[in-house]
Parts: sequence; structure tokens; C-alpha cells
Amino acid sequence: MAKYESKFLRNLAVVGHGGTGKTSLCESLLFVCGKSERLGRVDDATSIMDFEPEEQKRRVSISSAANFVEWDKHKINFIDTPGDSNFAYDIKCSLSVVDNAVVVIDAVGGVEFQTQKVWEFADEFRLPRVIFINRMDRERANFSKVLDSIKEKFKKKVTPVCLPIGAEDKFTGIIDLLSFKAYLFSDNKGIGKATDIPADLMEEAKMYRDTMVEDIAEADDELMNKYLEAGELSLEEQKAGLKKGVATGSLIPLICGSAVKGIGVSLLLELAVISFLSPADKAPMKGKKPGTDSVEERKPTEDAPFSAIVFKTIADPYAGRLTLFRVYSGKLTPDSSVYNSTKKITEKFGHIFFLEGKNQKQTDMLIPGDIAGVAKLKETVTGDTLCNEKAPIIYEKIAVPPPIMSFAIEPKSRGDEDKIASSIHRLTEEDPTIVFSRNVQTKEMILSGMGQVHIEVNIEKMKRKFGVEVNLNTPKVPYKETIKGKTNIQGKYKKQSGGRGQFGDCWIDIEPQPRGAGFKFEDKIVGGVIPHNYRPAVEKGIVEAAAKGVVAGYPFVDFKINLTDGSYHTVDSSEMAFKIAGSMAFQKGVMDCQPVILEPIVNISIEIPEEYMGDVIGDLNSRRGRVLGMDTNGSNQIIKGQVPLAEILKYAPDLRSMTSGRGNFTYTDSHYEEVPSYIADKIIAESKKDKEE
Repeated sequence: MAKYESKFLRNLAVVGHGGTGKTSLCESLLFVCGKSERLGRVDDATSIMDFEPEEQKRRVSISSAANFVEWDKHKINFIDTPGDSNFAYDIKCSLSVVDNAVVVIDAVGGVEFQTQKVWEFADEFRLPRVIFINRMDRERANFSKVLDSIKEKFKKKVTPVCLPIGAEDKFTGIIDLLSFKAYLFSDNKGIGKATDIPADLMEEAKMYRDTMVEDIAEADDELMNKYLEAGELSLEEQKAGLKKGVATGSLIPLICGSAVKGIGVSLLLELAVISFLSPADKAPMKGKKPGTDSVEERKPTEDAPFSAIVFKTIADPYAGRLTLFRVYSGKLTPDSSVYNSTKKITEKFGHIFFLEGKNQKQTDMLIPGDIAGVAKLKETVTGDTLCNEKAPIIYEKIAVPPPIMSFAIEPKSRGDEDKIASSIHRLTEEDPTIVFSRNVQTKEMILSGMGQVHIEVNIEKMKRKFGVEVNLNTPKVPYKETIKGKTNIQGKYKKQSGGRGQFGDCWIDIEPQPRGAGFKFEDKIVGGVIPHNYRPAVEKGIVEAAAKGVVAGYPFVDFKINLTDGSYHTVDSSEMAFKIAGSMAFQKGVMDCQPVILEPIVNISIEIPEEYMGDVIGDLNSRRGRVLGMDTNGSNQIIKGQVPLAEILKYAPDLRSMTSGRGNFTYTDSHYEEVPSYIADKIIAESKKDKEE
């Protein structure tokens, strides 16, 4: 492979809604450039980019994958990203380290929800982009309709630089508006045969070309003046204006094609070369000097101090950890010591390599703009900054979103409990959006993530990579019990069965405490009716009984006990007897104090397109939720409210169904509230049933 300077590199991410053909487009890039001998197909599980077994089983991308091609003396690095919102963090990490984006849109489906989300991500990173309308050979493909929806949704100057020749099964080629030639494709190899523009399309082609040239001229004042004077721009001037317009975001080129037939792919490659930014075109990368708020900059030059950021980690049970990173400044050679400024440690690099799907191509030098990998780093994980220790810098990492769905997990085989924790720890190195915890109250192991598919995929990975199998169950809700009333009650424990007996007698006041105040015990005995050394035993008995619950077996909270009276026996009394007496008094007295069950309430934020507002709010009300406020994010509405945790354990798939996959939500713990009596009755009944079983 030839050596490339940074100015001849192009880094791009291929993004879009699931099922638009992103991976097929990447496969076509490899095939058209001669990198692969045959066109890999997702449906046949022969894709180079979808190499994980879980991806081949589902026929969808679930993890970003990197590769590169060479075209017209340039090296084009590309990252194929998932299209499912379950893997939004992976998509965002990929977009954060590239310089450009290719947004793939289906010729039938048009702009779908995840298309809008990745567009917002691209806006966040200020990425130049090209739109590729894919699958023009599909039934009901409609170029004009999709173009209109794109302009309406994104409110940007979207400029077609090609037109389709035919549609559906009659889609045979494209008209390149830059060269103003038609290209017909007949052999699925991605190289079209140049020909004259069909007469029936000439008028439409001229109209679109005039619009394109005008849009390009508007991207540059000098070009605009020339265009107004001459009424035309040369091809080189068009290319120069196109690059400036794409770089500033004032112009977004749009092309169309069919990835599986190779149509439009060569034009995409040409656009990447002529209009996309190279790493050398980028402004200096900004970070902070470790331990300070002082801003540091790194220019994308080889003579600058080395710096890079890790955007992905792969947990490999055989090769160890694979660390993927983007170089922003300086050079790196194999067998170097590199400083991890995030962890404040030095890592030893061995071989460094470029990524080719699951394969690797070793290299002896990395320069600014290179996307590469290294194996067996000890502590470096996704988001860490790698740099020269003598010129340290820390780049901002992508925030890990909170999980939105949880499952209780249990091992299929006894003795695998310890393996579960260690295996999930390895998976969290690869995917920080997976969260493992143990619920002390319910004694369950909880696995949380971004949705059901996300969690199921990681369970499959755990089985494949580490040999650990688990069952997924709906988590138990951590209810609690408390009281609303007061009482004064006796607890007396007396046992005589030959020899020394047992005797403990106490009187206690039970009363409620404010929500969240916890448990309080006060010794109010005057005199020695109960010796001092037995009184702590009464408290201990109450604490143990409260932990087991009285009404439905849930921990008892927010109550106060006053130890007021009692009696003892000089021979038969003991700490154990008073502990039992305290427990008896508490359990009996609680039933006289209007016991209730408390449930956890969460704060929820739901983002949806406006047309689903009525359905989502109605559904939230049916889940005993309440709306606290509204906000907007672009064209989307954000509903903020509170809802019982029990009502949203499976909310993620329900919200997707309600909003055609266009809604998402997050939630955080808030407080506990009393459960309505009709639900409390069900909880108590289920508790009794569990005890009987």
C-alpha cells in the first residue's frame, strides 16, 4: 500500500436509519475499489463489515467497523455504523473521530427517525456531509418524493449532483450533473459506461444542473461574481465551490444509487476526494492541560506532539483487548511508549495496524488523520486520550448515556455467579453503556442497557466470548413498607420447657417518620424495669424484623420506636429473649398503624415528534404517570414527568411501537410514594403466593 500524507486522507462515517443499506454501501466501496474480489452481502452473511456472529445472525449491524479503500491517489478511511438507536453511543463515538459523514437514506422510506438523530449528531460535531439516496432499484422508489422530504426535514440547502435514470426495476444508471454525462450500469461492478444524457431527461437534467451551479456559486463570493458575469462556472470552479460549500455546511450534495448494484458508488468516491475535508484541512484540535482548565491545541501536523483519542474497544477472549483510535497530531511508530493522560499511566504499544473489518494490516508509521488499532493495552478504554508524556493533553470524551432498560440475570449453571461479574466487566470495557449492578434489597443481579436488543446482543456475546449463559427476567420492583398511624404495644416472649426458661417483655411506641427520614430508636425507660444491657437487643430485634417486612416482605422504612416500659426475670431473661420480644411487638404493632406499601417513582424525559404527543401523554397517564412540563428540541417535543418504576420496566419497546421507532427516553430515580390500595392488594397477594411456593 502506498504511503499517504494527511492531505490525501479522507475520514468518513456511513450513518443512517437501520435497513437503509449502509453496510451494503461499504461493501460496494470495497468491491468497486478492488479491495474485495466479490461483493459481500448482508443477507447472505458474507459481509466483510458485519463480521460479528451476532450481526450475521440478525442480518444487521450492531457494532461499528472500520476499513479503508484507495481511490484516485487518496486513501479513504470509513466507519460503518449501526442504524439502531440501541447503539447510539457507538454511532456517536464513531462520528466524533471522523471529518465527514455520508448519510444514507432509503429511496422508499425517506427520512426516518434514526436518520434525524444521526443528522443531529453530525450537527453536534459540525461534520460536512453528503446524502446518498440508496436502493433506487426498490419497488416504490421515488427520488423526487424523498428529496422533498429531506429538504423539509433538515431545512438545509440540499443540492442534487446527480439524477436517476429510471426507477425500481428500470433503474439503470445516473446522470452526473458535474460532468453532465449519463452513466449506465449493466454488470453490477460499479463502473458505469459513459453515454449521452437520454433525450427525455435532458430538460430535467439542465434544470437541476442550473440549480446546482447556482448553489455552488453561492458558497463563495468570488465564484458568485464570476457566475453573475459569465452565467457559467468551469468544472474545476464547480469542484472548488463544492468543497467550500461542503466544508462550511452551506451546501449538502445529494447523490442516488443502488449499493448492491454498484450504481452511484464511484460518484460517491469522487465526491469524497473533491469535496470532503482532509485531516490537514481541519482546525487544530482543542483539549485541556491535565489537571487544569488551560486550553491546549494540537495542529494536524507530523511535527506536532503525538495525540490521539480512543473511540472503540473490542474485548477479544484470545487476542486480548483491541484498542481503536484516531491520530490527531504527531507521528507514532510500533514499539513506542505512549502516555494515557486520562488514566495518568504509560502504555507500551506493540504492533500498530490499520483496520480491515475483522482483519488487520500492520503499518510502521501513523500520521495525523490515521484511524488505527493496537492490541493488549492494559488499562486504556474508550474515551481515553493518548499523547506524548512531555506534552500532555486531554481531549473531551463522549458522555455515556444512562441506561433505559434493565433485566435481572441469573446463571443457567450453578457456580457461574462469579463468572458473570467478570465477563460483564470485560463487556463494559467494550461497551460502557452496559451497566451491571446488584440490588441489595431484591438480591438480584441487574444488567442495564439501551434497550432489549442491546442487552440480548451482549448476553449472546457473553456466551460466545466467555462461555457464560444466563436467563433474563423482569427485575423485581424494590418496594418498601411504612406506616401512617401510631400505637403503643407490648411484646412479651415467655418460654418454659424445663431448666432455664426465656423471658423478655417490652412496651414500645410505634409512629411514622417523614418520608426519607429513616429509622429512629429512643430509649425512654425510666428506672430499671429493663436492664440497660437488654435494651439494645429490643432495637436489634425490631431492625431485623423491619428488614424482612411485615405486610408483603419488603423492607420497613421511615418509622420511630420509643422503648417505654417492660419487665424482666432475674434468671430467665436474656438478650435473645428481648430481641424476640422486640420483634414480636413490632410485627404485631405495625398492623395497628395503617401499614402501606411504597413504590419507587422516577423522573422521566421522553423525546418524540410532535404528532405522537397525544398518544404518548395518554399512555403515560394510563401508567399512573403525571406530566410536569414540556420542552422542545428542534422539531421534537420533550415531555418531562414522573411515573412509577413498575410501570416502565418494559417501556422502551412500547414507546418504539407507539412512535414508529422515533421516540426515546431517559429516567432517573426520584422518590418513593404510597402505592394505591388496589395495587397494594395485588402486591401482597403475590408475596403470599411466592412464600407458599
